[in-house]
Amino acid sequence: MKKRGIGIGVSFYGTGYGNGFPDISRAIIRLLPGGKIGVYCGVTEVGQGAKTAMRQIGAEVLGLNIEDIELVHENTSLMPDSGTAAATRQTYNTGNAIKIACENMKNELFDKAKIELNLNSTAGLILKDGEIVLSFFPQKRISYAKLAEIYNGDNTIEAKGEFTAQTTEMDPETGQGAPYWPYTFNACAVEVEVDTETGIINLIRSTFAQDAGRAVNPKILEGQMDGGFAMGLGYTLLEDLNLENGIMKNNKFSKYLIPTAMDMIDINNIIVEDPETTAPYGAKGIGEPVMIPMAPAILNAIYDATGVRITEMPVTPERFIRALKEAEDKK
Repeated sequence: MKKRGIGIGVSFYGTGYGNGFPDISRAIIRLLPGGKIGVYCGVTEVGQGAKTAMRQIGAEVLGLNIEDIELVHENTSLMPDSGTAAATRQTYNTGNAIKIACENMKNELFDKAKIELNLNSTAGLILKDGEIVLSFFPQKRISYAKLAEIYNGDNTIEAKGEFTAQTTEMDPETGQGAPYWPYTFNACAVEVEVDTETGIINLIRSTFAQDAGRAVNPKILEGQMDGGFAMGLGYTLLEDLNLENGIMKNNKFSKYLIPTAMDMIDINNIIVEDPETTAPYGAKGIGEPVMIPMAPAILNAIYDATGVRITEMPVTPERFIRALKEAEDKK
């Protein structure tokens, strides 16, 4: 017999290492030949879109197109440490470091433009399309490219930035404290169809809402939401290491099943924007949180459909049928 049920899962997740642990990101900004800007930082790309988001943040501060920003990363001989690509921290932590470094770079550019334009202060200077312009007398202007010609080699214009996340250590006696900041929130609703004869569980539809603070790049953000949903789906219904006495029985992909495109459904993604005041342009990280609410949502939907609470994952057909039988025997 096929039955349907609806379930909801919600979660909140703290950014960064937390619990008072020093959580520092650093960045260096340089004016490159031709007037482009080099962003040197240890932001590691693991598919979360960091290359794009960090360049967008830099471009926003310096009044450039993203194509004018060159990101130099994953080479420890060239860039400073920005911490790990973990704990949903890169957009918030390293994004802040890049924003601070770019704001410092802005001041450096103003100082050099003041000299080259023979001005008596930096008041009224703005950045516009790769130029430093005196806003109330725009005939006074100089391009990044021209400054790069003048200031090069050991005299290259550059600036640094550093950001340390604010967390406090929890009291070991009371368990109280503020171990993380900021937090991100999400909610997922799913409808499932279960077959009580075969044990097969299919997802029918889903709505997934994710707090992002500010969506630096909505398309990348939705891609992360889709990816997190797929991982949560696999964790809940398919992926079974089958450990016996410390030995992994499902040690190859022919046995360890992961979701494919055929297992996915269309998801109604909702991006919730509530800008975080301490974040770069309000943006929070969402790397790991997007995986969390799927399992409780799916398990709650199974319970709604059958009245049976599943407590072991993944919910393979065999386990599901066994749980149904055990529930029936207890009646």
